[in-house]
Amino acid sequence: MTGRRVIPAFAGYGIELEYMIVDRSSLAVRPIAHQLLPALRACEAARTTATPLDWSNELVAHVVETKNVAPTPAIESLPHAFADALREANNVLATMDACLMPTAMHPWMDPATETVLWDDATDVYRTYDRIYGCRGHGWANLQSMHVNLPFADDSQFARLHAATRLVLPLLPALAASSPIAEGLVTEFLDFRLDAYYAICALTPRVAGEVIPETVESRAEYEARVLTPMYDEIAPHDPAGVLRHEWLNSRGAIPRFDRDALEIRLIDVQECPLADLSIAAAAVTVIHWLYAERSASLADQQAQQTSLLAGVLRTTIREADEAIVDNVPYLRALGIGATRCSAGDAWRVLLDASAHDAALAGAWWRPALDMILAQGPLARRIVRATGKHPSRRRLHDVYARLCDCLRDGRMFA
Repeated sequence: MTGRRVIPAFAGYGIELEYMIVDRSSLAVRPIAHQLLPALRACEAARTTATPLDWSNELVAHVVETKNVAPTPAIESLPHAFADALREANNVLATMDACLMPTAMHPWMDPATETVLWDDATDVYRTYDRIYGCRGHGWANLQSMHVNLPFADDSQFARLHAATRLVLPLLPALAASSPIAEGLVTEFLDFRLDAYYAICALTPRVAGEVIPETVESRAEYEARVLTPMYDEIAPHDPAGVLRHEWLNSRGAIPRFDRDALEIRLIDVQECPLADLSIAAAAVTVIHWLYAERSASLADQQAQQTSLLAGVLRTTIREADEAIVDNVPYLRALGIGATRCSAGDAWRVLLDASAHDAALAGAWWRPALDMILAQGPLARRIVRATGKHPSRRRLHDVYARLCDCLRDGRMFA
């Protein structure tokens, strides 16, 4: 804590984006992150930019992550910065006959046979694998965007946490991008999040109901969430390798080590413009709720975790077409209807929260309008592949998605 700069709520943003490395021709996963990362770090060191980025590894050797190094006050600067970094990464990978693939899941990877864990000197990944068995969907085949929002004290934390809880169940309506697994169109438009529920079944307190419980302070969070989670994992991890707040697998977790709330429920999209537009839209609505424009803090905190989790389960399956009929929840969001689709809920929320003149003609609104008109990426993918796609058809569609990432354009 000593010497750390305190950043008030909504004064900075941290974005993390994950991508899989695939063969440029076959699109099969390539576990070559150890070859790619030194080159990417050299590229970043040579760049002169107002928004420095960093690259790092993940659990598996075919996934890399890029993020802004320091909280960025101007979130609108990030799409261009990430697009440049991804362009450089693809240029490096071209020399290895590989490229980056977007979306939250590889459409035909078999994690049981194709998983290669990152060679981890700290033993964290080996411990995860020993306890949970990480050669499956939800561990080895997933890519997400994390959005980090700062808070300066307990009061800001409580308000930010309460507002974020209300937005989490609706995020798949905008961001679902994982409808296909092992070559088949699944019954979930956000299959990554369906798998997310299963990965910590051995230790249910680690993920809870994915929607986090209401808390009002750091001390309460540590007592109600972190300590029970640590006690639960201890018999499986006597050395305490995983005894850290990042073990928490809820959909939004406080990172007290950096005084930020980290949102984890957003699938990676086809290009940074789509990712950052969804992030900006979510932050806009969270900020509006934080200001108690639609409901008081007490009313927000009174929303039952189990009911919010029920809404999330429907949006994981049906995304924008999921029906929301939890009236107290809709009232807390400022929605007067007794039932509406999740897509319509976003339309109401974005229109209400954008009344501020500063948001008129916001840079992220065209991308959101396209998503609301055509559906989240998962729906657009299934529309392109058909419900019973051949491997060739899947290859063609995901090759187009790789082109979208390379060119920085949305998939229509």
